Amino acid sequence: MVSSGMTILRSLYVLEAQTENKKLAAQLVLVRKDVEAGLPLSDALERHPKTFGPLVVAMVRAGETGGVLEESLLRIADQLEKEESLRRQVKSAMAYPIVILTFAMIVMLGMVAFIVPVFAGVFKELGNAKMPAMTQFVMGISNVVTGYWYALIAGSVGVVFGFFKWKKTPRGRAMWQRFLLRVPFKIGDIFQKVALARWSRTFSALMGAGVPLLQAIDITSQTAGNIVVEEAMANVTTSVKAGGTIAQPLMDSPVFPSMVGHMVKVGEETGALTTMLTKIGDFYEDQVSASVKALTSILEPVMIVFVGGIVGFIVIAMYLPLFSVYDQIK
Repeated sequence: MVSSGMTILRSLYVLEAQTENKKLAAQLVLVRKDVEAGLPLSDALERHPKTFGPLVVAMVRAGETGGVLEESLLRIADQLEKEESLRRQVKSAMAYPIVILTFAMIVMLGMVAFIVPVFAGVFKELGNAKMPAMTQFVMGISNVVTGYWYALIAGSVGVVFGFFKWKKTPRGRAMWQRFLLRVPFKIGDIFQKVALARWSRTFSALMGAGVPLLQAIDITSQTAGNIVVEEAMANVTTSVKAGGTIAQPLMDSPVFPSMVGHMVKVGEETGALTTMLTKIGDFYEDQVSASVKALTSILEPVMIVFVGGIVGFIVIAMYLPLFSVYDQIK
């Protein structure tokens, strides 16, 4: 709408009328009223930080200052679409194992709650025959599930609630994000590549929009989504303020591969930092896509074996005593 020559105020009226999300529409009404009162668009957006983050505000402000608001808005749209695409790829990779694990838990609980007690009744009729360790273990789980189901539900809810509350604390957030980078089966590598793609895209968008360097570094740190990247960007800020380079602190950080540091260094030396950051973003987005496909292909057989192993373990544990009785009868 801006590129077609419409005023900011009229564009906001149109957006307000066509936005289906009621919460966003309500925010747009407030933004439009602030613009009507004489505030610049960037200042009006800044009053609603939960909807319009520092990245959006900084790029809109840079666009207003440089007279290139249309280009800045397009950069914001591209950045948000890229982030959403990365998020969808990771979610799609995680959806399969989560569904399989949930199914496995339901099957296991169903077997220990309804099938194992039937076998337990049969075993009681066998007298004081000693049960195999596997059978005793499964029957013990069955007794806990059937006798203390309320405690299990309360405990599970408490653990989930406590985990999310702990993850919101600064210490919990830092520990959790460091842990994600070390998850096996190449899952940690995917989280690292997502963080690098997001970092490079955000930094590139801010630099390309004309946001001042220190402000761009600060906003990139705020929106990085990973504590290790945030710490690296804090070191970058210290280096730049002292007259140093952006590349050296990145080279010293464990989360940034040497390739990233060298490309940033070349970008600084040639004055093509924005181009280099865009290339890094493109590279890691492709890497995430390839890694997600590889992870999915690996997880499928692993999950099938896992579910089959659980069911097989319970079945064998229940039939072992019957085999022993059969041998005694023979």
